[in-house]
Amino acid sequence: MKQSIPTVVALALASSLGAESQFRDFVRVQGDQLMENGRPYRFLSWNIPNLHLVEDHVPFADATATGWRLPDRFEVTDALATVRQMGGQEVRTYVLSVQRPQDPPGIPRHVLGPGRFNEEAFHALDLVLQVANEQGVRLIIPFVDNWHWWGGRAEYAGFRGKTKNDFWTDPQLLEDFKQTLRFVLTRTNTLTGVRYADDKAILCWETGNELECSPSFTRQIAGFIKSLDPNHPVMEGFHATVLREESLTMPEVDIVTTHHYPGGQKSFAQLIRENAARARGRKPYIVGEFGFVSTREMADAIQAVVETQTAGALAWSLRFRSRDGGFYWHSEPAGGNKYKAFHWPGSPIADDYDEIPFMRLVREQAFAIRGLTPPPIPIPIPPRLLPITEPVLLAWQGSVGAQCYGVERASRKNGPWTAIADNVDESFTQYQPLFSDETAPRGRWFYRVRAKNQSGLSEPSNVVGPVRVRTVTLVDELGDFAKAHSRAGDLEIKSRDCRSAMEDAHRAAGTAGSALVYRVASPIVGARVFVFFPKALADLKLSLSADGVTFRPAAAERKDFPFGAGDYGYWRRAIYELKSPEATDRFVRIEFTGEAQISRVEIQRQADER
Repeated sequence: MKQSIPTVVALALASSLGAESQFRDFVRVQGDQLMENGRPYRFLSWNIPNLHLVEDHVPFADATATGWRLPDRFEVTDALATVRQMGGQEVRTYVLSVQRPQDPPGIPRHVLGPGRFNEEAFHALDLVLQVANEQGVRLIIPFVDNWHWWGGRAEYAGFRGKTKNDFWTDPQLLEDFKQTLRFVLTRTNTLTGVRYADDKAILCWETGNELECSPSFTRQIAGFIKSLDPNHPVMEGFHATVLREESLTMPEVDIVTTHHYPGGQKSFAQLIRENAARARGRKPYIVGEFGFVSTREMADAIQAVVETQTAGALAWSLRFRSRDGGFYWHSEPAGGNKYKAFHWPGSPIADDYDEIPFMRLVREQAFAIRGLTPPPIPIPIPPRLLPITEPVLLAWQGSVGAQCYGVERASRKNGPWTAIADNVDESFTQYQPLFSDETAPRGRWFYRVRAKNQSGLSEPSNVVGPVRVRTVTLVDELGDFAKAHSRAGDLEIKSRDCRSAMEDAHRAAGTAGSALVYRVASPIVGARVFVFFPKALADLKLSLSADGVTFRPAAAERKDFPFGAGDYGYWRRAIYELKSPEATDRFVRIEFTGEAQISRVEIQRQADER
């Protein structure tokens, strides 16, 4: 049968749009409930703040890193597939970012000025919506921030030379904000061809994040959203722990929400029960954020959500895997210098805030609130081993639900394969290669990786190689002092202040006169020491020895990184690179001359003969 040109074009477009959406209807509001396909829609899930804009890309050795970059398909898929495996049906993103006066060049903000938008940033949001449709996970998207972290009301006001409080009432600023709303709501997704206002992967729009606004602002903005998009409910983003009466009565608002963190006189559970009672029979109620308390207190809050028929709750917060290997990390400034963003399925590295039991609790309750029994966690899919660019330092894109990884080596591409490491925890290392093959003999080698969890072992990853091995590298991430040959002075492992340390989760802190000594089995070729200076610069001294008794000063070049303190108070950092060791050197001593924290030590040595 001959097809018309429009039909051919339509088929070609459809074939380019990826997997079909899993959604058949919008989520609707009926009384005080959310409904999907005529049935109550309830959920327990997560906030994923950086789903559409990463603010946590902080590799130590990248002099150009600002923390910000746009996610790719691997990262977005990892995030939403993780939520789905944990029983979640939706996530809440963070706001649409606004360019700030202090932003370094190259930060990909969504709003660049009144009526000016960054197409690259919105293309990333297109990708998020495309993957959300594929994964069957809906989004709650707040439009503007009350706070400064991503730019918000202060920046909209600043474009016009006005103050942040003018944002609520100034006609010009309100019109500027409406230009953003109009751009978003009428946007056609460049990847799916679906208008945002028609996309069933959006659960609801939220007027903003923790807005300290008047009811009149909410009525005007919520009404404007509904005038352009009659398909999606509107949630009020008012900053509240207790629902205000005006929110429950205004017709422009469909859903009400509260956020809960430590500091109040009442428990989360008590506040949730009181808010649910206020909303009962009037509007659906969602706990939009809650966190930074013990697993027991979080469990009580979740139980209150379940028992009161609250529509849903979203824990703060989840981070996903980086395309460069490992996870993104985010220590929470308001988390008492203890809590970090969570990673599924959890790791012993996060025992301080009880990550593994909490993640299990959330998964169990996320299925239970839907009336389901949690299914077995599937065997992980194969990870993807990334190119090996440094001497036998490996990184890989991990697998959803993987608890650990095994590394295998072979002299031929097709094997036979030898397991050289088991139970490698991808959470242990932040923004560095995840594994160093410290035992590889000289020669040409191939590598592959497998993921495993309680359900089994994945198929192997892709094979990378041949890798020509002449040297191997001892790597110490300073989770403890087990790899050091000896140490002296006032040294301790630090695991707090991680945001200031570019999210490094464990470091060796020392003062003047402290020292670490390392020994390797063959002649040293080079060494690198990654160090933070919480206060003033206090240069490290490196020395070398053949016998571990007599040391001589060693030449070392210090590379400083100019990235400033930023919003989070990043410490000054540097890498010391050892130069010109002698053929007999097998010991390195690292001496502190003042307060410093060593992040990572790499000592490169000659590989052994086969």
